[in-house]
Amino acid sequence: MTQIPCVDTLERFLLDLQDRICTVLEEHDGRARFREDRWERGEGGGGRTRVLQDGDLLEKGGVNYSRVFGQSLPPSATAHRPELAGQAFTALGVSLVLHPRNPYVPIVHMNYRFFSAGSVWWFGGGADLTPVYGFAEDARHFHAVLKAACDRHGPDYYPRFKEWCDNYFYLRHRQEMRGVGGIFFDDLNGDPVTIQALWQDLAHSFLDSWLPIAQVRRTHPYGERERQWQLLRRGRYVEFNLVYDRGTLFGLQSGGRTESILMSLPPLAAWEYDWRGEPDSPEARLKSDFLTPRNWV
Repeated sequence: MTQIPCVDTLERFLLDLQDRICTVLEEHDGRARFREDRWERGEGGGGRTRVLQDGDLLEKGGVNYSRVFGQSLPPSATAHRPELAGQAFTALGVSLVLHPRNPYVPIVHMNYRFFSAGSVWWFGGGADLTPVYGFAEDARHFHAVLKAACDRHGPDYYPRFKEWCDNYFYLRHRQEMRGVGGIFFDDLNGDPVTIQALWQDLAHSFLDSWLPIAQVRRTHPYGERERQWQLLRRGRYVEFNLVYDRGTLFGLQSGGRTESILMSLPPLAAWEYDWRGEPDSPEARLKSDFLTPRNWV
């Protein structure tokens, strides 16, 4: 039996990660600041939610930390691990979703978490990019940074996590990926020192993966057409998070703070009946050229 990682050490890392990301995002936004809400969960635990709204770079962004525990896991957590039903658990992590103001800046999601129940424990996490307008160089940069972080710990991590991400962030009812992917993993355990080092390195890679893209695209001119397309694509984001996302289901079913769980949703979104883009338009090319699995690096 392997040693269980120290939860207090992981908490300190995650709180520092949240602080660092929020500080850098405020500096780059230049206009808005994060509002923080500290909350407690009746069944055990709590967290601190930070949301920035109406900024120059970000129309809305959330960077949340939570550490929760309880005596029984919700159905979403035991569906793929039925042997854990009825077990006491601890779960902690940082979750981030950024909805940029400019449609040419891609939406981004990041989450790194740790879970334990009895002697069972694992790390999970990842980051994925959801462009409204596709640029191959952006997808290549995002994936290259994540691959470099994975490769520092072994050659097999990136291809495995990349495929996992492509399969997970998929809207089955739309038959399309949510975006251009990234990395995703769950149930990762083994030597705790080795796995924790990988997990921390991947978490630290987030800012390098997204900020350079945002800085290039944030001044790209746009009009009402691009804005409406952005709102439609945000609608797809809402569909995934409310229908498929395991983290959303776990939070709601485990009695988490609803405002914190749903901070991932955009401030505005749209749904238009049977919308079809003009053939060979940038909007149509998003699905044909970007929302299918590709090897970006």
